[in-house]
Amino acid sequence: VTASTISVKLAYAGLFLAVLLLLLWLAQAALNSPWGRMMRAIRDNEVAAEAMGKDVTARHLQVFILGSAVCGLAGAMMTTLDGQLTPASYQPLRFTFLIWVMVIVGGSGNNFGAVLGGMLIWYLWVMVEPLGVSLIGGITSGMPDGFWLKEHLLETAAHMRLLTMGLILLLVLRFSPRGLIPER
Repeated sequence: VTASTISVKLAYAGLFLAVLLLLLWLAQAALNSPWGRMMRAIRDNEVAAEAMGKDVTARHLQVFILGSAVCGLAGAMMTTLDGQLTPASYQPLRFTFLIWVMVIVGGSGNNFGAVLGGMLIWYLWVMVEPLGVSLIGGITSGMPDGFWLKEHLLETAAHMRLLTMGLILLLVLRFSPRGLIPER
């Protein structure tokens, strides 16, 4: 590991943190503005909001455009960090399912909850694979070499991530269905 590699990673981390804080500040400002109250009213009851004279279709389009812009920014940042993005490198589990788990665990109606869920789930995603391999290695240490079950468990130990994410999702949905930091 060279100093330039570490400094580049720290620079990326600083840039990503700055973008996260800026987006979080903008989202909170929008949420607490009259526009945000209108959007919550539309979310809660579209018919009532439309009866009050709000253009629900235009607001849906606004949210779609804003969300697409944030996703585009995130995709550009990810591509910059990874160096490339090709259709073959797309992993639905990592780029779709995991993001939903992050939002559900954190709390879908709270920006800070979504950030907390993202950090917590990503940390667990990174840490579970080596821990899972160690755990399976310990469990299978008493089995004879060449035993089919031992080989199967060692080959599939990397899938502990999937099991862990599913278990976390089930536990959160069971015991805290609104997430760790629910909407107020």
